[in-house]
Amino acid sequence: MTDFLLELRSEEIPARMQAAARAELEKLFRAQLSAAGLEAGDLTIWSTPRRLALIAKGLPEATAAVSEELKGPRSNAPPQALEGFLRKTGLTQDQLEDRDGVYFAVIDKPGRATAEVLAEAIPAIVRAFAWPKSMRWGKASASSESLRWVRPLSGIVAIFGEELVPCEVGGIASGFATRGHRFHCPGEITIGSVSDYAEKLRACHVIVDHEERQAIVRDGAAKAAADAGLTLVEDEGLVIENAGLTEWPVPLLGRFDEAFLEVPPEVIQLTARVNQKYFVVNGADGKLANGFVCTANIDAKDGGAEIVAGNRKVLAARLSDARFFWEQDQKKTLAQHAEKLANITFHEKLGTVADKVERVAKLAEWLASEGIVPNCDPALARQAAELAKADLVTEMVGEFPELQGLMGGYYARAEGLPDAVADAIRDHYKPVGQGDDVPTAPVTVAVALADKLDTLGAFWAADEKPTGSKDPFALRRATISIESLIIQNGLRFGLLPILDMATQAGGTAITNASKVRVRRAMDAAKAEGLGVMAVTGGNAVGLKPFGQYSMAFDTRAHDLLDFFADRLKVQQREAGVRHDLIDAVFALGGEDDLVRLLARVKALQAFMATEDGTNLLAGYKRAANILKQAGEVSGIAATTPPTDADAALLAALDAAEPAASAAVAEERFTDSMAALASLRAPIDAFFDGVMVNDPDEAVRAYRLGLLARFTGAVHGVADFSKIEG
Repeated sequence: MTDFLLELRSEEIPARMQAAARAELEKLFRAQLSAAGLEAGDLTIWSTPRRLALIAKGLPEATAAVSEELKGPRSNAPPQALEGFLRKTGLTQDQLEDRDGVYFAVIDKPGRATAEVLAEAIPAIVRAFAWPKSMRWGKASASSESLRWVRPLSGIVAIFGEELVPCEVGGIASGFATRGHRFHCPGEITIGSVSDYAEKLRACHVIVDHEERQAIVRDGAAKAAADAGLTLVEDEGLVIENAGLTEWPVPLLGRFDEAFLEVPPEVIQLTARVNQKYFVVNGADGKLANGFVCTANIDAKDGGAEIVAGNRKVLAARLSDARFFWEQDQKKTLAQHAEKLANITFHEKLGTVADKVERVAKLAEWLASEGIVPNCDPALARQAAELAKADLVTEMVGEFPELQGLMGGYYARAEGLPDAVADAIRDHYKPVGQGDDVPTAPVTVAVALADKLDTLGAFWAADEKPTGSKDPFALRRATISIESLIIQNGLRFGLLPILDMATQAGGTAITNASKVRVRRAMDAAKAEGLGVMAVTGGNAVGLKPFGQYSMAFDTRAHDLLDFFADRLKVQQREAGVRHDLIDAVFALGGEDDLVRLLARVKALQAFMATEDGTNLLAGYKRAANILKQAGEVSGIAATTPPTDADAALLAALDAAEPAASAAVAEERFTDSMAALASLRAPIDAFFDGVMVNDPDEAVRAYRLGLLARFTGAVHGVADFSKIEG
């Protein structure tokens, strides 16, 4: 068994592409070997900014000989069929085997030297490599058939054992030579085998193992901060990126002017992280300190003093820009900034961001005034909603879109607006997907809920629903966020009426946006002296008091409620809630209070985990099958129960039905399950003791009616037909 080394050396590979490149190299290598009948086994894949390396240990010296059997035509088939089969196999007729009148070809394929397989695989891997972005270079780039790579490919090392695997791709021939660190050891290094590859590169200031470099960055940055009495703000993404930018990482601590700390800490961290790839640090008080950690790619003779000084100047320039944005933005109030939202299109079918803000403000105020979000001041909810998107047009958010909402909160506080308003502006985008913090402050909840409900209703009205894996407007995420807000805050309301309101408002927005487009076309036509027809305007939909909506809701609202049900299953799966039980409760109809629904589902799940629940489900399914075969059942005939088993089930139903119904009405769902459990023994005894399809028509009708009443009692709690098992 022999080890194999492959190194593909190039100009700098972007750090963000290296993880995917390692996975691609492994996938292609395994595929090439598998096609040749070789098992790759465990592979080691490394990357640096200038190379991808693969080590395969324990490869055989040659592939095994194989025998391939092909079925041919029948022996009495036309001569043309036989001739075609012989051409395909390269055999003669006397080499075929006749088995019961059918020709078979047995082709023995000798094994191949593994080195030969590898020599063919390497060019195939390089040419098939999928990069997010790639390029051609040199004179050959004039042809579209020339080699493509992420950056110009400059060298290939391919060694099997201690022997070179000769190959060539794009004019680059394989060899034993690679190169060390660009500055510390720029000359060629001769690699003898897999065993000395990593250590020879280390001696030349290249740590080829990306995970080792990550550990150096992670631990070195923390130590540099700790040595100065500071604490590193951990950022694993930045660790990986810095390791992908360096072959010999050296973390260094620097300082910036304390005056910059007047800028919000998130701005400083984002400036350092995004623009310069620096870590930030906290002081002993837990607040952001005027320090940063950069990662050099050389072992500087002066200990990195010049490197730190240069990075300090660059960071100072970036922070000066950030401070300028911070100061300029505060020269206007958020309300003044918000005036510009009328110039930003939210969606071509739905008007501007200003239009959306007005809809959200109305809805947030209504959610508060109707008590749907308890203890929420309607005026504050409206004010926060009107200003929530204002920071989108600020200089700071223009530079750092990631800070939208957060900067609005800072500007609101600096302006002297109420804390509840500032907090709502800051957090109204939350929760952003599963696992994010869920707001609990009433004003924030009202604005966050209104914003997401409006987005869903508007896009549903515009028929821009998610399809398959496509969800360009993140509507699935918005739905899960709404459900989290409702469940975490225990908000009690029927979801369907509010979804109907949202879709109606979206429909009105579409109409108004269309009219705006028509007016613009009219104005353009008038400017050219053309005659046009007048078009009247329309107002945004008003919001009725809660409870004044008809139950005849728009079909879009029902469709949206079904979408909520699907997302609820996804959201609750992590909590261990069974999707079929959610279906069983939703199927009853009229249950769109998510808090009550989940309480019901959890009680049902606990019940189904018991022996009573399992047996009752079996009894229900048996009863449902009998009733399905019997067709329409009118009810229990007014006669004396034919047997004691009939009488026992009737008595149990007389007791269980009202008890279960009362418990459901009072939201005592555990008690409702207990009432159902009392039916388990009578239904078992019923099936054991009687024949439902009795020859006597009156007895049969009585028992079918009894079963219909039994399934009806069960349906009062949940639709057991939806439960699996």
